[in-house]
Amino acid sequence: MNKPLRRIAIFCGVLILALLVRTNYLQYVRADELNGRDENRRVRIERYAHERGNIIVDGKSVTGSVETKGSDFKYKRVWKDGPMWAPVTGFASQAFDATQLEKLEDGILTGNDDQLFFNRTLSMFTGGKKQGGNIVTTLNGAAQKAAFKGLGGRKGAVAALDPQTGAILALVSTPSYDPSVFAGNSDKDSEARQQLLKDKDKPMLNRALRETYPPGSTFKVVTAAAALENGLYTDIDAKTDSPLPWRLPLSTQDLDNEGNIPCKDASLRESLRWSCNSVFGKISDDLGNEKMMDEAEKFGFNKEIFTPVRADASAYPKDNRPQNAMAGIGQASNRATPLQMAMVAAAVANDGKLMQPYMVAERQTPSLDSIYTHEKEQFSQPLSGENAQKLQQMMETVVKNGTGTNALIDGVTVGGKTGTAQHGLNNSEKPYAWFISYAKTDSGSPVAVAVVVEDGQANRDDISGGGLAAPIARAVMKAVIDSKK
Repeated sequence: MNKPLRRIAIFCGVLILALLVRTNYLQYVRADELNGRDENRRVRIERYAHERGNIIVDGKSVTGSVETKGSDFKYKRVWKDGPMWAPVTGFASQAFDATQLEKLEDGILTGNDDQLFFNRTLSMFTGGKKQGGNIVTTLNGAAQKAAFKGLGGRKGAVAALDPQTGAILALVSTPSYDPSVFAGNSDKDSEARQQLLKDKDKPMLNRALRETYPPGSTFKVVTAAAALENGLYTDIDAKTDSPLPWRLPLSTQDLDNEGNIPCKDASLRESLRWSCNSVFGKISDDLGNEKMMDEAEKFGFNKEIFTPVRADASAYPKDNRPQNAMAGIGQASNRATPLQMAMVAAAVANDGKLMQPYMVAERQTPSLDSIYTHEKEQFSQPLSGENAQKLQQMMETVVKNGTGTNALIDGVTVGGKTGTAQHGLNNSEKPYAWFISYAKTDSGSPVAVAVVVEDGQANRDDISGGGLAAPIARAVMKAVIDSKK
């Protein structure tokens, strides 16, 4: 072969080699990236070419699929009681992707997950249509309904946990939305979503997981735990060193208490019963910011929590002395999600052991065979069993004859803590009403609850954790207990 022909042959060989390398790079290295691109319409068409698997509560699906008319996406998602379940499921839209469980468990629900490879292969040989798997949740339908009904038209959220396992039993955020209204890809779906996004009440905000509030006096449970764990006080009925008035450190301002309540040198039990700001502010100052922050973080503060849906991190900040004293009563820069405060109540109820919150109990194949079962996992140990039992006595006093009597349930031991958190610059806005609680039966504690209510319609003087939030918590706890009978 002469020299020019040899050069041409080598050049063509290099081109062919480059083409092979490029083809393999696209097919194997970048395959997942290209499949996930929004511009790749074929992937989305395939995704909606068959019925989606379902999200299950109490053995029944709260989701479904219907055929789409006039679209190359054959099926779209629908929900039963969509506004009630949206904070759990999220949405799945032909035009706007998906969120929460619908997004995180998309591989199982579409049938594309590697765990369902055998089912897909079997369908190819049998001629059966492709199907998605199911996600079985930990949610308790009766508790979810009680929480949703209890909040009604008010802004707020409820989170309920099984203290012994970490299973999420209820997760409600109001006002809510129906994911079905924009599950398709028509102009009507787009307009419906835009209306929701523009709504000043933010119905698509998951207040149970993604909104942080000043926890108010419910945080005094954490401050009491810090006092017990650090040995500042050991006897919950002994007097504390709590003068009245008590002046905030490095300040000319006294820390006031609400109403004429007996807070001077009050015991831990009486201080929690009447929610004494002066006692718990001084405890926080006596312990110092570092010890307070350490105890808060054992309960989950300053960490994102994955359920598997992500919950925003609650915050107990590194701060100066006056601010730390205020943070010890749930004010200043202290912020918490409802899920976080349910975790606080759950840890106390479970003798100091905090379990990792979760809401996916099982993943199933289309034929209902289990391919994953959740195993409970400990999150932390915020306080000893002995100190947890002392704190239980304190919280049960709050409900028996303190500020939380609206949470009483006949024949059931209930512990709780009310909170009315200041809101706005110089407390200019209407406060938030909080209540955290747990219920105990002969077999232990089956439920812990946190409720927050933003009631802009109520008279300011009528807003209290005991008045607005405690009855909702009571209804949720009772629903869980009744469902186990």
